[in-house]
Amino acid sequence: MDNLKITVFQAYLFWENIDKNLQNISTKLAGIREKTDLIILPEMFNTGFSMNAEKLAEPMGGKTMKWMHKIAKENNCVVTGSIIIKENDHYYNRLIWMRSDGSYERYDKRHLFALGNEHETYTAGNKKLIVELKGWKICPMICYDLRFPVWLRNVNGEYDLLLIVANWPERRIAHWYTLINARAIENQAYVIGVNRVGHDGNEVYHSGDSTGVDPNGKVLYHKKDEEDRYTLTLIASEISKTRKALPFLKDADEFNIFV
Repeated sequence: MDNLKITVFQAYLFWENIDKNLQNISTKLAGIREKTDLIILPEMFNTGFSMNAEKLAEPMGGKTMKWMHKIAKENNCVVTGSIIIKENDHYYNRLIWMRSDGSYERYDKRHLFALGNEHETYTAGNKKLIVELKGWKICPMICYDLRFPVWLRNVNGEYDLLLIVANWPERRIAHWYTLINARAIENQAYVIGVNRVGHDGNEVYHSGDSTGVDPNGKVLYHKKDEEDRYTLTLIASEISKTRKALPFLKDADEFNIFV
């Protein structure tokens, strides 16, 4: 397993404006000078966290997925983030894992945010996604999923890196910090949380606070209140080193989740 270079983009999102968001992100990503393996964008990066799915949803293979392929191809990397998808008369908050060759994987948000009525608009997923990149096993999740440790549990060391793409409001940002650190320590994995900045259409402020921590909970990256693009390298040996020194995963409870 080689070291993994990832680029976090903590974006300012223009409310329900797909074209403006894609143009802004394209412009900011054009400045990447160093090679990266993975670009991570926030939850609903092309619209903001909207319940206006009937207006904003795209089909699989639509405009935003084509844009993701273009960015992935230009940078010879994977691009990931979630968007609103309509499929079989259902709406999904769906994370797309887009490779440079146009192939992709998907994950539908499992835990829908009832406080924001997300469950009234979107259909919940029921399957975790584990993808591989440069020998790394990666588990991507979406925002509210972060609060549910059973769903995120690193059963039998199935992943090395947990990704959380989010629209997490500033008024609950203390929870964000605490949960990201807890998920890293309990799962002995890197955790990268990528949030947005700015007010949404409901005047809810998002402070960003995108964060990266190592398997011991050490903070590697953090940015507050402003748009930011940052590339960092995750050291593969830190995972095996941590799990060898503190072999806690082998003592974890064994279980299955039935959905």
